[in-house]
Amino acid sequence: MKFRTELSVPSVDFKISHADAIVMMGSCFTENISVKMSAAGFTTDVNPFGAVYNPLSLSVNLNRLMDGKPYVENELFRDKDLFHSFAHHSRFSETNLSETLEKINSRLKHSSAFLRKANILMVTFGTASVYRLRATEAVVSNCHKLPASLFIHERTGLEDIAIEWNNLVKRLKAYAPGIKILFTVSPLRYLKDGFHENQLSKATLLLAIEKIIRDNRDTYYFPSYEIVTDDLRDYRFYADDLVHPSEQAVDYIWEKFSEAYFDKETQKIVRELESVERAMNHRPFYPESAEYKNFMRKIEEKKEKYSYICDQFK
Repeated sequence: MKFRTELSVPSVDFKISHADAIVMMGSCFTENISVKMSAAGFTTDVNPFGAVYNPLSLSVNLNRLMDGKPYVENELFRDKDLFHSFAHHSRFSETNLSETLEKINSRLKHSSAFLRKANILMVTFGTASVYRLRATEAVVSNCHKLPASLFIHERTGLEDIAIEWNNLVKRLKAYAPGIKILFTVSPLRYLKDGFHENQLSKATLLLAIEKIIRDNRDTYYFPSYEIVTDDLRDYRFYADDLVHPSEQAVDYIWEKFSEAYFDKETQKIVRELESVERAMNHRPFYPESAEYKNFMRKIEEKKEKYSYICDQFK
Protein backbone atom coordinates (compact mmCIF):
# COMPACT_ATOMS: atom_id res chain seq x y z
CA MET A 1 0.00 0.00 0.00
CA LYS A 2 1.12 3.58 -0.70
CA PHE A 3 0.79 6.01 2.19
CA ARG A 4 2.08 9.12 0.42
CA THR A 5 2.31 10.56 -3.05
CA GLU A 6 5.93 10.99 -4.10
CA LEU A 7 6.58 13.97 -6.35
CA SER A 8 8.57 13.53 -9.55
CA VAL A 9 10.41 16.63 -10.73
CA PRO A 10 9.78 17.32 -14.45
CA SER A 11 12.84 16.92 -16.68
CA VAL A 12 14.43 20.00 -18.25
CA ASP A 13 16.51 20.62 -21.36
CA PHE A 14 19.73 21.42 -19.49
CA LYS A 15 21.95 19.98 -16.77
CA ILE A 16 24.00 21.72 -14.09
CA SER A 17 27.68 20.79 -13.89
CA HIS A 18 30.73 21.90 -11.96
CA ALA A 19 31.71 24.04 -14.94
CA ASP A 20 28.75 26.37 -14.30
CA ALA A 21 28.81 29.67 -12.43
CA ILE A 22 25.65 29.79 -10.32
CA VAL A 23 24.03 32.83 -8.71
CA MET A 24 21.59 32.01 -5.90
CA MET A 25 19.27 34.69 -4.53
CA GLY A 26 16.18 34.77 -2.37
CA SER A 27 14.87 33.69 1.01
CA CYS A 28 16.78 31.88 3.75
CA PHE A 29 15.76 28.64 2.03
CA THR A 30 18.18 29.68 -0.73
CA GLU A 31 20.94 29.60 1.85
CA ASN A 32 19.89 26.10 2.98
CA ILE A 33 20.40 24.79 -0.55
CA SER A 34 23.51 26.89 -1.16
CA VAL A 35 25.26 25.09 1.71
CA LYS A 36 24.64 21.84 -0.16
CA MET A 37 25.86 23.36 -3.43
CA SER A 38 29.05 24.64 -1.81
CA ALA A 39 29.80 21.32 -0.08
CA ALA A 40 29.27 19.61 -3.44
CA GLY A 41 31.96 21.75 -5.03
CA PHE A 42 29.85 24.08 -7.21
CA THR A 43 30.94 27.63 -7.95
CA THR A 44 28.27 29.88 -6.44
CA ASP A 45 27.58 33.44 -5.40
CA VAL A 46 24.85 33.46 -2.76
CA ASN A 47 22.63 36.34 -1.63
CA PRO A 48 24.93 39.33 -2.19
CA PHE A 49 22.37 41.48 -0.35
CA GLY A 50 21.58 38.87 2.28
CA ALA A 51 18.34 36.91 2.42
CA VAL A 52 15.59 38.68 0.44
CA TYR A 53 12.04 37.35 0.51
CA ASN A 54 9.82 39.19 -1.95
CA PRO A 55 10.05 39.28 -5.78
CA LEU A 56 10.06 43.08 -6.11
CA SER A 57 13.06 43.54 -3.81
CA LEU A 58 14.87 40.74 -5.64
CA SER A 59 14.27 42.55 -8.91
CA VAL A 60 15.56 45.84 -7.47
CA ASN A 61 18.70 44.09 -6.23
CA LEU A 62 19.39 42.26 -9.49
CA ASN A 63 18.99 45.49 -11.42
CA ARG A 64 21.46 47.14 -9.05
CA LEU A 65 23.96 44.35 -9.72
CA MET A 66 23.61 44.93 -13.45
CA ASP A 67 23.93 48.70 -13.02
CA GLY A 68 27.04 48.19 -10.89
CA LYS A 69 26.35 51.54 -9.23
CA PRO A 70 28.00 51.78 -5.80
CA TYR A 71 25.89 52.73 -2.78
CA VAL A 72 26.46 56.19 -1.36
CA GLU A 73 26.02 57.80 2.03
CA ASN A 74 22.47 59.09 1.54
CA GLU A 75 21.25 55.56 0.74
CA LEU A 76 22.03 54.45 4.30
CA PHE A 77 20.39 55.40 7.58
CA ARG A 78 21.47 55.24 11.19
CA ASP A 79 19.54 53.53 13.97
CA LYS A 80 20.78 52.49 17.42
CA ASP A 81 24.42 53.23 16.54
CA LEU A 82 24.32 51.08 13.39
CA PHE A 83 24.27 52.14 9.76
CA HIS A 84 21.82 50.13 7.65
CA SER A 85 20.69 49.79 4.05
CA PHE A 86 17.03 49.07 3.28
CA ALA A 87 18.28 46.85 0.43
CA HIS A 88 20.48 44.68 2.65
CA HIS A 89 20.37 42.22 5.50
CA SER A 90 21.65 43.46 8.86
CA ARG A 91 24.84 41.42 8.46
CA PHE A 92 26.03 44.27 6.24
CA SER A 93 25.40 46.83 9.01
CA GLU A 94 28.28 48.40 10.95
CA THR A 95 28.77 51.14 13.54
CA ASN A 96 30.95 53.04 11.08
CA LEU A 97 29.46 54.57 7.91
CA SER A 98 32.52 54.05 5.71
CA GLU A 99 32.90 50.45 6.85
CA THR A 100 29.25 49.76 6.02
CA LEU A 101 29.65 51.24 2.55
CA GLU A 102 32.88 49.32 2.00
CA LYS A 103 31.25 46.01 2.97
CA ILE A 104 28.22 46.66 0.74
CA ASN A 105 30.14 47.97 -2.26
CA SER A 106 32.92 45.38 -2.27
CA ARG A 107 30.27 42.65 -2.37
CA LEU A 108 28.34 44.54 -5.06
CA LYS A 109 31.43 44.77 -7.26
CA HIS A 110 32.22 41.08 -6.87
CA SER A 111 28.65 39.90 -7.47
CA SER A 112 28.11 42.22 -10.43
CA ALA A 113 31.10 40.64 -12.18
CA PHE A 114 30.04 37.12 -11.15
CA LEU A 115 26.52 37.62 -12.51
CA ARG A 116 27.88 38.64 -15.92
CA LYS A 117 29.62 35.26 -16.32
CA ALA A 118 26.83 33.21 -14.69
CA ASN A 119 25.21 30.28 -16.49
CA ILE A 120 22.49 29.70 -13.90
CA LEU A 121 20.41 32.04 -11.75
CA MET A 122 18.45 30.28 -9.01
CA VAL A 123 15.76 32.48 -7.47
CA THR A 124 13.65 31.59 -4.45
CA PHE A 125 10.51 33.65 -3.85
CA GLY A 126 9.46 33.54 -0.21
CA THR A 127 6.43 35.79 0.04
CA ALA A 128 4.33 38.17 -2.04
CA SER A 129 4.09 40.41 1.03
CA VAL A 130 6.09 43.63 0.65
CA TYR A 131 6.89 46.64 2.79
CA ARG A 132 7.16 50.10 1.28
CA LEU A 133 8.85 52.97 3.04
CA ARG A 134 5.99 55.38 3.64
CA ALA A 135 8.15 58.45 2.95
CA THR A 136 9.13 57.34 -0.58
CA GLU A 137 6.86 54.32 -1.33
CA ALA A 138 10.01 52.42 -2.30
CA VAL A 139 9.95 48.67 -1.62
CA VAL A 140 12.46 47.62 1.04
CA SER A 141 14.19 44.28 1.49
CA ASN A 142 14.61 44.68 5.23
CA CYS A 143 12.78 46.88 7.74
CA HIS A 144 15.57 46.50 10.34
CA LYS A 145 12.98 46.39 13.16
CA LEU A 146 11.98 50.01 12.64
CA PRO A 147 8.46 51.06 13.78
CA ALA A 148 5.69 49.60 11.62
CA SER A 149 4.22 53.09 11.22
CA LEU A 150 7.10 53.93 8.84
CA PHE A 151 5.98 51.33 6.31
CA ILE A 152 3.06 50.42 4.07
CA HIS A 153 2.43 46.67 4.15
CA GLU A 154 0.72 45.04 1.15
CA ARG A 155 0.52 41.89 -0.92
CA THR A 156 1.86 42.33 -4.46
CA GLY A 157 -0.43 41.16 -7.25
CA LEU A 158 0.67 38.42 -9.61
CA GLU A 159 0.44 40.73 -12.64
CA ASP A 160 2.77 43.25 -10.99
CA ILE A 161 5.28 40.50 -10.22
CA ALA A 162 5.05 39.07 -13.74
CA ILE A 163 5.48 42.46 -15.45
CA GLU A 164 8.46 43.31 -13.23
CA TRP A 165 10.16 40.00 -13.89
CA ASN A 166 9.39 39.85 -17.60
CA ASN A 167 11.30 43.10 -17.97
CA LEU A 168 14.05 41.85 -15.66
CA VAL A 169 14.50 38.56 -17.53
CA LYS A 170 15.05 40.43 -20.81
CA ARG A 171 17.70 42.57 -19.17
CA LEU A 172 19.38 39.59 -17.52
CA LYS A 173 19.65 37.80 -20.86
CA ALA A 174 21.36 40.81 -22.37
CA TYR A 175 23.70 41.17 -19.39
CA ALA A 176 24.58 37.47 -19.09
CA PRO A 177 23.90 35.84 -22.48
CA GLY A 178 22.87 32.22 -22.26
CA ILE A 179 21.81 32.41 -18.62
CA LYS A 180 19.07 30.03 -17.48
CA ILE A 181 16.77 31.09 -14.66
CA LEU A 182 15.44 28.52 -12.22
CA PHE A 183 12.60 29.68 -9.97
CA THR A 184 11.35 28.05 -6.82
CA VAL A 185 9.00 29.00 -3.98
CA SER A 186 10.24 28.61 -0.43
CA PRO A 187 8.41 25.99 1.65
CA LEU A 188 9.01 28.19 4.70
CA ARG A 189 5.66 29.29 6.13
CA TYR A 190 5.17 33.04 6.74
CA LEU A 191 2.54 32.90 9.46
CA LYS A 192 2.84 36.32 11.10
CA ASP A 193 0.05 37.54 8.77
CA GLY A 194 -2.03 34.41 9.35
CA PHE A 195 -2.51 30.99 7.77
CA HIS A 196 -4.88 32.16 5.06
CA GLU A 197 -2.69 35.09 4.03
CA ASN A 198 0.28 32.72 3.79
CA GLN A 199 -1.67 30.53 1.37
CA LEU A 200 -2.77 33.53 -0.71
CA SER A 201 0.82 34.75 -0.83
CA LYS A 202 2.21 31.39 -1.96
CA ALA A 203 -0.55 31.06 -4.56
CA THR A 204 0.30 34.52 -5.90
CA LEU A 205 3.96 33.55 -6.25
CA LEU A 206 3.16 30.26 -7.97
CA LEU A 207 0.82 31.90 -10.47
CA ALA A 208 3.30 34.72 -11.16
CA ILE A 209 6.13 32.25 -11.82
CA GLU A 210 3.86 30.25 -14.13
CA LYS A 211 3.20 33.40 -16.17
CA ILE A 212 6.88 34.41 -16.25
CA ILE A 213 7.86 30.95 -17.51
CA ARG A 214 5.16 31.01 -20.20
CA ASP A 215 6.40 34.39 -21.41
CA ASN A 216 10.16 33.70 -21.40
CA ARG A 217 12.49 31.05 -22.76
CA ASP A 218 15.19 29.50 -20.57
CA THR A 219 13.09 29.91 -17.43
CA TYR A 220 12.12 26.93 -15.28
CA TYR A 221 10.43 25.95 -12.03
CA PHE A 222 11.66 23.58 -9.32
CA PRO A 223 8.86 22.47 -6.95
CA SER A 224 10.53 22.75 -3.53
CA TYR A 225 7.28 24.13 -2.07
CA GLU A 226 5.27 21.17 -3.33
CA ILE A 227 7.89 18.67 -2.18
CA VAL A 228 7.42 19.78 1.43
CA THR A 229 3.68 20.50 1.43
CA ASP A 230 2.43 17.68 -0.83
CA ASP A 231 5.12 14.98 -0.86
CA LEU A 232 6.53 15.03 2.69
CA ARG A 233 3.35 16.59 4.09
CA ASP A 234 4.10 16.08 7.78
CA TYR A 235 5.12 18.26 10.74
CA ARG A 236 8.08 15.98 11.46
CA PHE A 237 9.71 17.51 8.38
CA TYR A 238 9.67 20.96 9.96
CA ALA A 239 12.17 22.39 12.44
CA ASP A 240 11.24 22.99 16.08
CA ASP A 241 9.64 26.33 15.17
CA LEU A 242 7.18 24.46 12.86
CA VAL A 243 7.84 27.11 10.21
CA HIS A 244 11.20 26.28 8.61
CA PRO A 245 11.79 22.96 6.84
CA SER A 246 13.89 20.54 8.88
CA GLU A 247 17.40 19.40 7.97
CA GLN A 248 15.90 16.10 6.83
CA ALA A 249 13.47 17.93 4.54
CA VAL A 250 16.29 20.01 3.04
CA ASP A 251 18.26 16.80 2.45
CA TYR A 252 15.27 15.29 0.63
CA ILE A 253 14.79 18.40 -1.51
CA TRP A 254 18.51 18.33 -2.34
CA GLU A 255 18.18 14.69 -3.41
CA LYS A 256 15.28 15.56 -5.73
CA PHE A 257 17.17 18.57 -7.08
CA SER A 258 20.29 16.50 -7.78
CA GLU A 259 18.34 13.81 -9.61
CA ALA A 260 16.58 16.37 -11.79
CA TYR A 261 19.42 18.75 -12.69
CA PHE A 262 22.73 16.87 -12.46
CA ASP A 263 23.87 14.41 -15.10
CA LYS A 264 25.14 10.99 -14.03
CA GLU A 265 28.79 12.06 -13.91
CA THR A 266 28.01 15.15 -11.82
CA GLN A 267 25.86 13.06 -9.46
CA LYS A 268 28.79 10.67 -9.02
CA ILE A 269 31.19 13.52 -8.22
CA VAL A 270 28.70 15.04 -5.76
CA ARG A 271 28.35 11.71 -3.92
CA GLU A 272 32.14 11.42 -3.71
CA LEU A 273 32.52 14.95 -2.37
CA GLU A 274 29.76 14.40 0.19
CA SER A 275 31.50 11.24 1.38
CA VAL A 276 34.74 13.20 1.78
CA GLU A 277 32.97 15.87 3.80
CA ARG A 278 31.40 13.25 6.09
CA ALA A 279 34.80 11.61 6.55
CA MET A 280 36.45 14.94 7.39
CA ASN A 281 33.82 15.56 10.07
CA HIS A 282 34.25 12.07 11.53
CA ARG A 283 35.94 11.79 14.94
CA PRO A 284 37.82 8.51 15.25
CA PHE A 285 38.04 6.48 18.46
CA TYR A 286 41.55 5.31 17.59
CA PRO A 287 43.30 7.96 15.45
CA GLU A 288 46.66 6.17 15.72
CA SER A 289 45.36 2.86 14.40
CA ALA A 290 46.58 1.51 11.06
CA GLU A 291 42.98 1.14 9.92
CA TYR A 292 42.22 4.83 10.49
CA LYS A 293 45.48 5.96 8.87
CA ASN A 294 44.64 3.89 5.79
CA PHE A 295 41.14 5.41 5.80
CA MET A 296 42.59 8.93 5.90
CA ARG A 297 45.06 8.12 3.13
CA LYS A 298 42.13 7.23 0.86
CA ILE A 299 40.37 10.45 1.82
CA GLU A 300 43.48 12.48 0.95
CA GLU A 301 43.60 10.74 -2.42
CA LYS A 302 39.99 11.73 -3.07
CA LYS A 303 40.71 15.32 -1.99
CA GLU A 304 43.63 15.49 -4.41
CA LYS A 305 41.48 13.99 -7.17
CA TYR A 306 38.80 16.67 -6.74
CA SER A 307 41.02 19.63 -5.83
CA TYR A 308 40.30 21.11 -9.27
CA ILE A 309 36.67 21.49 -8.15
CA CYS A 310 36.90 22.32 -4.45
CA ASP A 311 39.12 25.18 -3.29
CA GLN A 312 39.05 23.78 0.26
CA PHE A 313 40.84 20.65 -1.00
CA LYS A 314 43.76 22.57 -2.50
